[in-house]
Amino acid sequence: MNTSCTIQADPYNIECDPDHTALLIIDMQRDFVQPGGFGEHLGNDVEPLQEVIEPISRLLDAARECGMTVIHTREGHDPNLADCPENKLQRGNLDIGIGDEGPMGRVLVRGEKGHGIIDELAPISGETVIDKPGKGSFYATDLDLRLREADIETLFVVGVTAEVCVHSTVREANDRGYNCIVVEDCVGSYFDEFRDVGLQMIKAQGGIFGWVSELDAVLDALPVDAPT
Repeated sequence: MNTSCTIQADPYNIECDPDHTALLIIDMQRDFVQPGGFGEHLGNDVEPLQEVIEPISRLLDAARECGMTVIHTREGHDPNLADCPENKLQRGNLDIGIGDEGPMGRVLVRGEKGHGIIDELAPISGETVIDKPGKGSFYATDLDLRLREADIETLFVVGVTAEVCVHSTVREANDRGYNCIVVEDCVGSYFDEFRDVGLQMIKAQGGIFGWVSELDAVLDALPVDAPT
C-alpha cells in the first residue's frame, strides 16, 4: 500500500513515506530542559525549551500511531569522562560543569538523573535511544547504521537546541543523503533570535540543509487522526 504523503514546507513541499521516515527527537533531557540542569548552569532560562514539550508529544503520538521509526538522542559522557574532550570540559568556566555534582547528579554523565529524557517524552519499548558524546547525532554513534538498516530516507527533526544540536545533526544528516524536515514549533532554543536564524539557514538557498514545516502541516499529512 502506498502510504506516501505530501508535507507542506519551506522552501517547497516534500513527499515522504512514513514507512521510510523516522522521527528524531534530539536531547530532550532534564539537563537541558529542567531547572538545575546543565542549561541553567550555563546561565540560561530553561522555560523556552519547556514550551516545545507539548508539541513534540503530539508529534510523537502521531508517529507512534502510524508506526513510524522513533529515535531519541541524549548528549552525555561516560562516568570516567574519557569521551569528553578537555576543551569541552573547560568551556564556560562554570562553577558546576560537565562531570560535576549538581541537583540531578553529575552533569551530562550517562546514568545520572539529569542525563535522562524527560518523563513526558520517555521512550517506549522498541524505540531507539542514541547516546552521543557530541552535538551532532552522527558523531561517534551508530545512528547512520541504524537508519540504513531501517531503510530510512527522511527525518522529522525536533528537540533542542535549534542552533546547536539540532543544526549540527541536520547538517550531518544532509551530508549523508537524508532528507530533513525540521518541525519549527517542535524545536526550542534558549534564544529566540538564534532559533529563528537557525531555521532560516536550514531552508535558505532552496533548502540547502533541509525543509522547515509546522506541526499542524505535518499532522494533517500523516495517515493518522491529528492529536488534539
